[in-house]
Amino acid sequence: MHLMSLVRQLQTRWENVEFGKTSMAEAKKLLKVFLLGSGDRRPQILAEVERLRPEIESCVEIVGEDFSYQGDLSHVSADIAIVFGGDGSILRAARQMGERQIPVLGVNLGKLGFLADIHPNQLKSALQSICEQKYELIDHLMIRCQVFRGDAMVADEIGLNEVAILGGPPFDIQKIDLFVDQKHATSYMCDGLIISTPVGSTAHNLSAGGPILRKNLQAFVISPISPHTLTVRPVVDTADRIYEIVVSQPNDSTCVVLDGRPLSQLTSLDRVTIFRAKSVFQMIEISGNDYYSTLREKLGWNGQFQPRP
Repeated sequence: MHLMSLVRQLQTRWENVEFGKTSMAEAKKLLKVFLLGSGDRRPQILAEVERLRPEIESCVEIVGEDFSYQGDLSHVSADIAIVFGGDGSILRAARQMGERQIPVLGVNLGKLGFLADIHPNQLKSALQSICEQKYELIDHLMIRCQVFRGDAMVADEIGLNEVAILGGPPFDIQKIDLFVDQKHATSYMCDGLIISTPVGSTAHNLSAGGPILRKNLQAFVISPISPHTLTVRPVVDTADRIYEIVVSQPNDSTCVVLDGRPLSQLTSLDRVTIFRAKSVFQMIEISGNDYYSTLREKLGWNGQFQPRP
């Protein structure tokens, strides 16, 4: 059931409560949520979830939880997922949901929190805002990466941030050939190459000198890392193209990395294919949290870097 339709039903239930037609408990438990977070890495997240649990249960019904990202969510019957942690926790949640993405509300228990921008003390009011339809459901582009060795596929995963080709010891400069829609685009001489989604444009791409893209744009950023030729610059292109990468003389530890996780080591026989995933990551944004205010706060555009406490 679509989230907006569900919220309308919830409002109807609350109206019926006033006239004694529906029990209070039934009205509260219509919206089903699943709790996620990196409790296996940061035990303090579990303590914070327990502190907030009474507030959560006063608004919605908790139908499941996973704080180690080990469970199969493909059959979970939930309307939204509440993710506790930082942006890394949301990346793990997106990966765990795989082809079946459900809307995510991110509660920031990390540092910057570009995606997880709800403060823990704002969670109850955020859930109430969802019930009152005071929110936006933003679709975010996801990326799919496949690695072929000859005719055999050796890796196939989807991600939210970026695909990066990174060299390792002995840290020689890499020759990386890029093909777009099966046509040779260019050959980079560089330390590595990043193909980023708009969501990932404020991550590794930004550190490598790439541009910031609005999160709901349908585009990829191609950013070389420390290119040898100064005229080589990041490129923004449509997400409707197929990008292929070949490293003709990789180091022994050259690999393809998806959202910060090694996906596969690369050989000279490998071809990395990158394109738009069919799945769409859905982020719940509460009214009052706009794009430029997030950039201003998180990147210190007000003149001083001040992460949230």
